[in-house]
Amino acid sequence: MRPVSGLILLRRLITMLVDSAVIEVQSGKGGDGRVAFRREKYINKGGPNGGDGGNGGSVYLVAVAGIDTLLDFSGRHHWAAQDGEMGGPKQKHGANGEDLYIRVPPGTLIYDNQTGELLGDLDEAGKTLLVAQGGRGGFGNEHFKSPTNQTPTTASPGEPGESREIRMELKLIADIGLIGLPNAGKSTLLSRITAARPKIASYPFTTLEPNLGIVELSTDRRMVVADIPGLIEGAHTGKGLGIAFLRHVERTRLLVHLLELEPADGSDPIKNYHTIRQELAGYSEELARKPQIICLSKMDLLPGEHDTQTAIELIRQELKIPVLAISAASGKGIPELLEACWEALHGARPDVQ
Repeated sequence: MRPVSGLILLRRLITMLVDSAVIEVQSGKGGDGRVAFRREKYINKGGPNGGDGGNGGSVYLVAVAGIDTLLDFSGRHHWAAQDGEMGGPKQKHGANGEDLYIRVPPGTLIYDNQTGELLGDLDEAGKTLLVAQGGRGGFGNEHFKSPTNQTPTTASPGEPGESREIRMELKLIADIGLIGLPNAGKSTLLSRITAARPKIASYPFTTLEPNLGIVELSTDRRMVVADIPGLIEGAHTGKGLGIAFLRHVERTRLLVHLLELEPADGSDPIKNYHTIRQELAGYSEELARKPQIICLSKMDLLPGEHDTQTAIELIRQELKIPVLAISAASGKGIPELLEACWEALHGARPDVQ
């Protein structure tokens, strides 16, 4: 069931995922007020008419669809908006500085890097967050005229802009997250059901970055799937690939937990299941409560059909939840898995745990 390339809406695959970055942002300084006077006959110094300075530009972060990584920030750490211009004569207002809009991927969390305060969550394309307010422009000398001071020679300076160090963390936004121990078959499944081409090999930690793909069941039924790199025991404490990728699972609406019925290392599939569940719970109780579909993978590698069905029933009885079985190599069971995922995402499958 390999998708036809011309009919699939592809999201750009992440070949080098950069999912955290620290940058310094600087808003623009407000322009100074102007000291100026009209030049009119018989009027002492013509009267004050210095214009106000322009406001400095502000710095915003905006989530833009189609951007999947924070890679653009790895080589540029300083971002500054434009300063406001000084006021002019004849009460001319100085030009305001141009605001700076920094494009980030949807799913980016913004923190103040000094205090750790969460400033905002740009979890949808189009969301915008102000991170540094531009300085206000100063007053020209016209504002300082009074009955006792008809010719003020004072103007106020523009306010300084704000400087802030911010930390950005990207959590991938996907409908479905593929989880499981290393070599459980996640990358193979992703390559089978989408046009994504993650690296696939028979050694642990083949996938070093999450990969995204889109499953198209029909023209109006699409699902974004993320292949989350292999978790191991102790991942929530930083062991192995650690928590670097657990945060990406938080954004998903549904988990597909892949289990090998007969792991190559001889481990127990039931124990492997509970290992991953413990890691999810250790990282976040909310994560552990996400709905999931248990899926036995690599069924093409198993012997006789009768023995396979017996083993599947034993797993179902042990876990006491529905279990599906697939072969990404042959395609067997994949249509049923995708339909189950669609139904679970749209509330039509109450048996999903």
